[in-house]
Amino acid sequence: MIPGSTPHPLSRGLELVNSQFNTLVSQHVFSHFYVHVVKTHFTHGSCPSATGRIDKAYPTVCGHTGPVLDIDWCPHNDHVIASGSEDCTVMVWQIPENGLVTPLAEPVVVLEGHSKRVGIVTWHPTARNVLMSAGCDNLIIIWNVGTGEAMIQLEDMHPDVIFSACWSRNGALICTACKDKKIRVIDPRKEKIVAEKDKAHDGARPMRAIFLADGNIFTTGFSRMSERQLALWNPKSMEEPISVHELDTSNGVLLPFYDADTNVVYLCGKGDSSIRYFEITDEAPFVHYLNTFSSKEPQRGMGYMPKRGLDVNKCEIARFYKLHERKCEPIIMTVPRKSDLFQDDLYPDTAGPDCAIEAEDWFDGKNGEPILISLKNGYVPGKNRDLKVVKKSNVLEGKLAKKAENTSPAQSKASPHPCTQNEGKLEELLREVKSLRDLVTLQDRRIAKLEDQISKVAI
Repeated sequence: MIPGSTPHPLSRGLELVNSQFNTLVSQHVFSHFYVHVVKTHFTHGSCPSATGRIDKAYPTVCGHTGPVLDIDWCPHNDHVIASGSEDCTVMVWQIPENGLVTPLAEPVVVLEGHSKRVGIVTWHPTARNVLMSAGCDNLIIIWNVGTGEAMIQLEDMHPDVIFSACWSRNGALICTACKDKKIRVIDPRKEKIVAEKDKAHDGARPMRAIFLADGNIFTTGFSRMSERQLALWNPKSMEEPISVHELDTSNGVLLPFYDADTNVVYLCGKGDSSIRYFEITDEAPFVHYLNTFSSKEPQRGMGYMPKRGLDVNKCEIARFYKLHERKCEPIIMTVPRKSDLFQDDLYPDTAGPDCAIEAEDWFDGKNGEPILISLKNGYVPGKNRDLKVVKKSNVLEGKLAKKAENTSPAQSKASPHPCTQNEGKLEELLREVKSLRDLVTLQDRRIAKLEDQISKVAI
């Protein structure tokens, strides 16, 4: 494999990407955190065609009243993103088709249930509108975003801060890493811990834990001598790890990025200037070191492109977005091949954007495996990216759903397409007008503050 050109979730400067947008959590000059959503000018998974400085006045998502601590793109809709904040709320945003034109200050839904800051948000991999959040109140909440309800609250399971929380491949279980040095496997619908391991890593620094495609658990942490470790566990028998490897004595927490199709784990650490990658197999030593990508500058954060956003024509197997102090650098990993044909061995069928089950079905106890798609002809994003109403009124569609109900059947049959388009345009215009009003209000406050400062200096 040839390369091309974080710590605790409550303190990371993380970049997230999907097949259409880059997202940066960054700090404003007045110490307020904003989410920058930048439209990527991709052509079928290729790298951005335009590079350079982003305008300082680029519109942002700025609805939180405290620092944004974590963000996660919805796997079933490339225009929906969730954010967790120090203001104790989770907000869900819908990004316009062509990216932001004006600042976005009004979320589609605000999810309130945590009493302390929210450091982790992650979408369910196969069920529509199911979102998990974890906060410094040591509470995990699983939401039905479509109705804005907190459906499950996992209390009294974690006595201390939750470092990481991850869904299994079909979303039936969650795996958490806690400050008490325990790894827990939880059945959220039964509100029961089904497996746990005390002192998975002996060191005092934060751990990370993720599920692999076969159900095993991969963890990163520190030894008693502060050596960075990685380990592989079978949740059915967690007395001893399947495999343990020690890496080095750096103090940056290793963040695992997992490719479920090829069983490759990429390890990145904030402050590191390298990306290590390993293959997980059924043969000893089970975790096989592959290679290391090294660069000169340390990374402040790292984003990982989903498989359906890669350029299969160039045999691209992974793309990272390395966050520097003042720039964002794409890092492309490719496997050189002489043939121009589609490389089936590099691109097994991968999880697509369609959900397997609805939220109500999942909360009723059903499970669904990811719906796989082939990348042979390249991934083509769907035209209709609006969220759909299912059973209950979906707050993610709000006003559009109400207008659809008020339309008579005759009118709907007569001219369904123009009506829907006009309503969509009207809603977009109304959102833009409200965003402009919010922007004017913010500017007025800033002007008043500056005038006050000038008057004090003049005196």
